[in-house]
Amino acid sequence: MSGSAVARQELIAQGQGIELCRPECPRGIGHVIQRLEAPELIQGVKLLPVTLWPDDRGYFLEVTRAGQALLTGFDPASTQVSASLSYPGIIKAFHYHLRQHDVWTVVAGMLQVALVDLRRGSPSFGVRNTLYLGVLRPWQLLIPPGVAHGYKVIGESPAMLVYVTDHFYDPEDEGRLPYNDPGINYDWELQHK
Repeated sequence: MSGSAVARQELIAQGQGIELCRPECPRGIGHVIQRLEAPELIQGVKLLPVTLWPDDRGYFLEVTRAGQALLTGFDPASTQVSASLSYPGIIKAFHYHLRQHDVWTVVAGMLQVALVDLRRGSPSFGVRNTLYLGVLRPWQLLIPPGVAHGYKVIGESPAMLVYVTDHFYDPEDEGRLPYNDPGINYDWELQHK
């Protein structure tokens, strides 16, 4: 299933040179991304592997280095590092930004991450991506402005998300859509395959 939509383009936000619109997607989860450079990846979304060093005491992973990798171009004067702990089954979705980039690293547990491109005129407008990130797939994720994002904690353990943003928190830059938004039409149910 492609997960793309162009039929309806109801304007939901604009600023910083972009217009965000609610797509009209068929029910589903869109493209499941299983490779770092998958061709179905939403335009501007980037992935990098995170090296994890396990031993008999646990594991160590380096989240990031300032100004390198996915943080290239992040101004240290406005960069913020935050963390969020969520319990099994919790869904936190959807929100988007007009100017802020997010870089996510799941440092404990597993997340089912849902992305949808809301940018009018983007070649990937309406495309949905699903990524399974965490200790079983240690990838780092860059989410550009205009891409709505959210997650569900999967498995039996809480999940810890560490995220770096290129701007300090600004409620004027953040928009929200409900997890069950009818335009996004994301299927959060267990995918019995």
